[in-house]
Amino acid sequence: MQHEKSIGIATAIAAYTLWGFLPVYWKVLGDVPALEVLSHRIIWSLVFVALIIGLGQQWNRIRPIISDPHQVRLIILAAILIALNWGLFIWAVESDRLLDSSLGYYINPLIAVLLGVVIFKERLNPWQMLAIASAAIGVLILVIKAGRFPWLSFALALTFGIYGAIKKAVKATALVGLVLETAVLAPLALIYVFSRQTNGQGALGRSSLTVTLFLLGAGVATAIPLILFAYSAKRIPLSTLGITQYIAPTMMFFFGIFVYHEPFSLINGISFAFIWLALAIYSLSQTKVLRRIRG
Repeated sequence: MQHEKSIGIATAIAAYTLWGFLPVYWKVLGDVPALEVLSHRIIWSLVFVALIIGLGQQWNRIRPIISDPHQVRLIILAAILIALNWGLFIWAVESDRLLDSSLGYYINPLIAVLLGVVIFKERLNPWQMLAIASAAIGVLILVIKAGRFPWLSFALALTFGIYGAIKKAVKATALVGLVLETAVLAPLALIYVFSRQTNGQGALGRSSLTVTLFLLGAGVATAIPLILFAYSAKRIPLSTLGITQYIAPTMMFFFGIFVYHEPFSLINGISFAFIWLALAIYSLSQTKVLRRIRG
């Protein structure tokens, strides 16, 4: 049991570390339009995950889902949301907005809490209310002092948060869900890539070998962290998994400042400090709640 837990922690750390490196991956494709990168990500994710499902002989898990109209509607909605999230993130990286992306994935757990209140009528405990208040102060500092609302951060957090809420209602494994979502999106992605290639604007085969290989590898880059995450989620407590999720935005934060030298003012620092305080309070609240449940 302890061995399984150790492996679960290791795979969770590996998953979020790989997600943390994704901005570096998309930066290599910086000269390719974000919509074209997104289209390749959808196409090659479908190909790669379908291959894995085929090798694992898991096709029988798909039929019960596609034969249920309610599940099909949820899959279509999930597909739209994940496409928006992926597209925004790729565009943010290419537009030197990595710090905004980092903020978005930092506040995502708090957005998930608010969605739980709005959608599932969950009640907030005092710790969660304090965490949300601290995060709100951080955002207000950006709005009032920096003169801008972090719309990109909230768009990333909301699309991923609502996507996560929908996925709870989808009766599919992570891989089966991904193959169905990308199958919904693939026709449009194929049409777009085909039109780009035929009119001579497509990057595949016309750019450097590195760009071509990175486009073809987008499916692997998408699926491998997801597989590791799904493996770890079954083997470690939710509280442990929740803490590891901050690895990716922290890596994005440091990449944005120290590698890509995005501007980071004192106001940004104060705002992020309130966000980090909110996450610390939220993590503590989760630990206390889980201990109470186990006790």
